[in-house]
This record gives sequence, C-alpha cells and structure tokens, in this order.
Amino acid sequence: MQKKTHIKKGDLVKVLAGEDRTKQGRVLEVDRVKMTARVEGLNINKKHSKPTTATPQGGIVEKEGPIHLSNLMLIDPKSGEPTRVGRKADKSGKLVRYAKRSGETIKP
Repeated sequence: MQKKTHIKKGDLVKVLAGEDRTKQGRVLEVDRVKMTARVEGLNINKKHSKPTTATPQGGIVEKEGPIHLSNLMLIDPKSGEPTRVGRKADKSGKLVRYAKRSGETIKP
C-alpha cells in the first residue's frame, strides 16, 4: 500500500539520523512503498560493475542509497531551518503542503 509522504522529489531535506546526520541535500526520488528516499550526494554506496558496452572500462560506481523517510526532515523555504509538514486547503480548495514552523506553503 502506498501512503502519502511529507517529502517529495525535488525537496531540500536535512538528515536527522545515521552516518550523514546534519547534512542537507535535494531528494532525487521517493519510494512510497518502502517509505525511503534517495538524497543527492548522501548515503553513498560503492557498487562494482562489470564492463558493458555502455561502460567498457567497468569498475566501481558510486550511487546514492535509500534513506528512510523518518530520518529526513524538510527544510523551511523561509527560514532555512528543519520543519514539520502539514496539509491544508488553499483558496481553490486544493490540498497544499505547508511548513509548520513559518506557515509558508511549499511549492510542488
């Protein structure tokens, strides 16, 4: 089952726990089934790859690993501090995300 998440692709987030704690980065993708996200430049894993036609040399490839959503917190667009996320209806009746710290709506 897929749940609604407080973090979406393109958001600026801060890592709360783990090896990359206190670091910030942009979300590259979100897996709503596993409740994980890949963050640009964080949780780097090394993968050994065989030579292929695309990469004739082969070698070691560094790739971002998944981080559980509970260990990520959205950065407030107004203050730059980590914030919780809420949902409320805008003027047209559509649900939008907003930063609870400043009340600022988060652009999709």
